[in-house]
Amino acid sequence: MRELLKFLTLRRLERPSLRRRGTPVWNSCAAIVVAVAAVIGGSIANAVPAQAAGPTPAFKNEVLTAHNKVRAQYGAPPLTWSDALYPGTLQWASTYKFQHSNSGGKYGENLYFYNGLDTAGAIKKALASWMAESSKDNYNNPVFSGATGHFTQVAWKSTKQVTAAAVNCRKGTISGTSATVYVVARYSPAGNFQGQFEQNVGRPV
Repeated sequence: MRELLKFLTLRRLERPSLRRRGTPVWNSCAAIVVAVAAVIGGSIANAVPAQAAGPTPAFKNEVLTAHNKVRAQYGAPPLTWSDALYPGTLQWASTYKFQHSNSGGKYGENLYFYNGLDTAGAIKKALASWMAESSKDNYNNPVFSGATGHFTQVAWKSTKQVTAAAVNCRKGTISGTSATVYVVARYSPAGNFQGQFEQNVGRPV
């Protein structure tokens, strides 16, 4: 498998006409690997959480600085760190499943992984991938798109808090050919609510 960056986009399973205002688009969705299909499998014994002892102040700062820098480019206010969301985020990352959790609309979630074991700069790499979707956003038709769902969640103006976890996964867990770094980011309140894109996803400023 070529060493490409992998990421997920989300698509709503129900027809657009069935979407209700105030219903999070994250619910009832199918995960689709855009770049290269990920090989999911392995066991817990084959992966090692990078932050089992909790996030360091430096990691929190990296997450907030990186997010707030790109949010400001779209007129979104800065985020604060969510201690409440972190344990569940790390727990989900430590299952080594490259798929979305069942949030029940309680939080938004972005996923990303890349080959290697170096977690340095993991958040910046993830955000670079997610924000690359902004070039596909149609500001004249502000609705959810599976091609831009990561970007719109990051830039969602009503979101107030973020947390993230990065774990090391050995070969045979997320990827069958390489060790990887797996990033899970969660957002509160969740973004990507149908009918609320126009007021929550700004144009570049």
